[in-house]
Amino acid sequence: MGEPVGDEPDYRFTLANERTFLAWVRTALALVAGGVAVCQYLPGLPVLRYGIGIGLIVLGTVLAAASHHRWRVTQRAIRLGKALPPGVQIPLVAFGVTVIAVGVLVLVLLGR
Repeated sequence: MGEPVGDEPDYRFTLANERTFLAWVRTALALVAGGVAVCQYLPGLPVLRYGIGIGLIVLGTVLAAASHHRWRVTQRAIRLGKALPPGVQIPLVAFGVTVIAVGVLVLVLLGR
């Protein structure tokens, strides 16, 4: 994070921020692992299968990067006593998983 700014916060806030970051990273890893599994093991149309798998991998990668940024700006806001900034993770995951779920639905319907 570079040089600390502001005041040293109650350590519980810092630890909560770290736990939140780690939860987002776990979600990102699950998306990447799911993408690899889809590419390797899901039967069906290769183009759609790889599209879904690569979509999951990209979503996980973007989520991990966004989570690190979120951790940094949140820690800065905590140290400066400011309001927490909005994050992009929730809409990103909601939209990404919805798009990928539609792709999976198409794959399942065409696989029959």
